Amino acid sequence: MLIICYQKCSTCQKALSFLNEKGAAYTQRDIKGERPTEAELRAWHKLSGLPLKRFFNTSGLLYKSLGLKDKLPSMSEDEQYALLASDGMLVKRPLAVLDNKVLVGFKQAEWAEIV
Repeated sequence: MLIICYQKCSTCQKALSFLNEKGAAYTQRDIKGERPTEAELRAWHKLSGLPLKRFFNTSGLLYKSLGLKDKLPSMSEDEQYALLASDGMLVKRPLAVLDNKVLVGFKQAEWAEIV
């Protein structure tokens, strides 16, 4: 399992603590240092079954400073993927990437099903 997170994010820290407590095996990747590519985001979006909007970190400073709340509805999916791939801080985290599933954000009940 691949966990994509940001070390300074308290939600990511909770997710990693949860995985460690459960003894789960995972590989960790820093979302800022090695941001997701557009191809990865497309594949993960498909596996997640979620609306693409859920991949945006709507509480992030960059999201707010770019005024994306008002801009996203009029953007094409291609534009949204390109935007997400441009800066890891725009992507909601943590992401848990498995062979057949992707979880976006940390909800303990959801994550308990994968460990």
